Amino acid sequence: MDSFAFIIHPIDPKRDVSRKYPFLGKVLSERQIDFFSTFFPPVYISEIEGITSQATGKQIKGWFLACPYTPRRMMQLPERTVYRKIIQTGHAAEKLGANILGLGAFTSVVGDAGVTIAKNLEIPVTTGDSYTVMMAVQAVREAAKVMDIKMTEATVAVVGATGSIGRVCAEILAGEAARTLLIARDEKKLEALRDRLKPQARSELVISTKMDVLNEAQLILTVTSAIHDVIHPEHLKPGSVVCDVARPRDVSAMVAAVRDDILVIDGGMVDVPGPVNFHFNFGFPEGKAYACMAETIALALEGKFEDYTVGKEFTLSRVQEITSIAEKHGFRMSGFRSFEREVTEEQIEAVRRNARRGRAYKVPK
Repeated sequence: MDSFAFIIHPIDPKRDVSRKYPFLGKVLSERQIDFFSTFFPPVYISEIEGITSQATGKQIKGWFLACPYTPRRMMQLPERTVYRKIIQTGHAAEKLGANILGLGAFTSVVGDAGVTIAKNLEIPVTTGDSYTVMMAVQAVREAAKVMDIKMTEATVAVVGATGSIGRVCAEILAGEAARTLLIARDEKKLEALRDRLKPQARSELVISTKMDVLNEAQLILTVTSAIHDVIHPEHLKPGSVVCDVARPRDVSAMVAAVRDDILVIDGGMVDVPGPVNFHFNFGFPEGKAYACMAETIALALEGKFEDYTVGKEFTLSRVQEITSIAEKHGFRMSGFRSFEREVTEEQIEAVRRNARRGRAYKVPK
């Protein structure tokens, strides 16, 4: 039977450690978890069963493995130390018999985005970023519809636009929106991206290194590799939609707490075909996975065992190919979730109603 493995790691240290080790999650502080993670070996989490292709009936199995580092630890430690631990986790996947390995969350961002890891393993590797792009863009399109925002008349912002996912998302959205704000920290990279997108864009393209311009956008897709939130309540326009693809999150929890006139959705939740059982709670309802996981699973169902999305440059054609493979096997974009809770019709209607009231948000002193 063909198989895959997927590497996860603790993002919210206490919460995520508690999911596997309730006692340790309870007694250790975040700083202690950060520190001890340096010495922890890769962790076997669970076997994944029941995935079945709608097109072919093929069944596969998989495994979750954890690289113990938190995002903060990955940023603090020397790159080669982090590589070593991820590669060690990859070797554990090889021993289990996996045919392909998916890199989750920060393990896909570190250093050269999977290239070094792929070179040091016998099995092929993917970051899952190609399918993440399409699911993020589809989520923005669907959210625009439910909020009665016409993409062709809207200002869309891409935060983290110069990153590997952000760049391809910007390429797609700049072909659909009236105006596209490209936001990142490096102005030179932003200028290069704008020049690259100009020939095929229908959008007016605007670059910025400041978050303040977000109050001009009705639709925001955010996908930075920051380890702290970057989007706060005062940045956002009433009635706008924010699709947060980043893990750790880019959108501050304060947005959900104080802005009832904004729709915040988690990007990239996908229905997995078949009676899947992950045997582990990673924060999604049964049968649903992150788009990066779904890319790994779809490649295994297709029997396409090759380094797929690795490195910081990948193409729109790759995004279109994996989307076609995933659709064939029965993967679908799932319903909206916000901060790990389902978004109901009533909540969407309440956001629309509150936005129509047009209350100006005051920055707390």
